[in-house]
Amino acid sequence: MALIHLCVALVLLLAVDAVAGIDQPRREIRFAVAALFPPFQSRDPQGQLVGMHIELGNALCQQLNVRCTWIDQVLVENFNDLDARKFDAIMGIASTPQRRRRVSFTDNLYPFTTRLVAHRASGLMPTTTSLKGKRVGVLLGSNREAFALSQWAREGVIIRSFWLNDELVRSLVAGHIDATLQGSVEIRNVLLDTAAGADFDFLGPAVSAELLGDGIAIALRNTDTALRTELNRALEQLKHNGEYQRILAPYRLDPQ
Repeated sequence: MALIHLCVALVLLLAVDAVAGIDQPRREIRFAVAALFPPFQSRDPQGQLVGMHIELGNALCQQLNVRCTWIDQVLVENFNDLDARKFDAIMGIASTPQRRRRVSFTDNLYPFTTRLVAHRASGLMPTTTSLKGKRVGVLLGSNREAFALSQWAREGVIIRSFWLNDELVRSLVAGHIDATLQGSVEIRNVLLDTAAGADFDFLGPAVSAELLGDGIAIALRNTDTALRTELNRALEQLKHNGEYQRILAPYRLDPQ
């Protein structure tokens, strides 16, 4: 009799384990952001997260019928915490070859354009010949920093890295740096569309390189293939129903 009871207990234990092993419906996606980069992600005067990436993430969650949880980070490229499962995804970073060695990415949320910005009268162009000996500001840890250090610094261009765009812009306006290499949307927001940017403009053609990547996407752990599939499907659905176009329209992305 004792043997029978033992067998029954083992069967029940295995049944519980089998149920626990079944994938449960997803109820939440925890997105990491660094809320320091308007118009993509920042905090409004009330302390609420706002910006294009926040709107896109919330729309994706709504499409998937899951809760969106936003986790504010100091660093955008916090892959160690992603691997440690402190969040599920990093919202809105450039999908570059260097980053793809560490994480996987969804389909691009949108393309981006990288431009050189300087005083209109400077005559500078986004070439090493024009920029040799000049001071070019970039954001610390950005794909533009990686590109500039790799391709321009060795040719005599002086690269200055800044933690925040506000610091970079103040240095540019004050003449402490000669130019900046930036994504066109963010530099319009913090400089060119403001009174302080009246004498500054995009100079020369857009800068394209593999190190810069070709679009902004969502970074995921390499093992999270199901989540990547779900997010890609939701993105396509948002494009199909027009919600994607409605969200992006006010941010004036460059046509591709």
